[in-house]
Amino acid sequence: MVFTVIGAFIGVLIGKLPGLIVGGAIGYGVGIVLQRTITGNLRIMQSQLIDSTFAIMGAVCKADSIVTRDEIKTVEQIFRMLNLAGEPREQAKAAFNRGKQTDFDLDAAIDGFARVSRRRTPLLQLFLQLQCMAVAADGHVHPAEHAMLVHIARRLGLSEADVSQLEALLRTATRGPSAAGAAAPKDRLADAYAALGVRPDASAAEIKRAYRKLISQNHPDKLAGRGLPESMRPVAEERSRELNSAYDLIQSARSDLR
Repeated sequence: MVFTVIGAFIGVLIGKLPGLIVGGAIGYGVGIVLQRTITGNLRIMQSQLIDSTFAIMGAVCKADSIVTRDEIKTVEQIFRMLNLAGEPREQAKAAFNRGKQTDFDLDAAIDGFARVSRRRTPLLQLFLQLQCMAVAADGHVHPAEHAMLVHIARRLGLSEADVSQLEALLRTATRGPSAAGAAAPKDRLADAYAALGVRPDASAAEIKRAYRKLISQNHPDKLAGRGLPESMRPVAEERSRELNSAYDLIQSARSDLR
């Protein structure tokens, strides 16, 4: 519509009524072409994001030489979280299997993801969260998996601290007191503090400030405004729930936070 109006306006300047008609038609055609081009580019970007994300995930899950049933189950849960069905789901599965191969070029895949994501920090962090989710399915991250996650993070411009914070966040959220093999309460509490990026001896004010900052930074609507694809919104929502879980655990152990 905008291009139709612009074309018509230019047409009027050039040739009055005939120009109006011709210019409007040209503008309409340009608008259709641009709309199709933008839609096509978005689909290509979505496809590339899926391919890179799950190929790298396959490599991370295979870092300790074996892909466990828990990891496979979690990857399938991630498919559902991202609403992958039909062709996109099959593409993700194929990418995951490709990433498990010994000749998989991990660094090239990381660099490819960096390009398509344009190194937007929110997207990089949620991508890293998905990788951590896959290998933390059983509540434990193998040293080889952790090392690969750190390598990925650093190549994307993030740090080992980002990885450790995510791992602690996932342990806090997934290993409740009644879960089989659950961590001891004090260990879970330590993870909760690490997930918020604060020390156990931090003041109530410091803890609240850290929690509110993380919740604000990871709010799905705010991330969407910073270029987060709609397909990644469920991951942002999950991260917010995990941050709330960590804060609730600390709050239950601290009388000064109640």
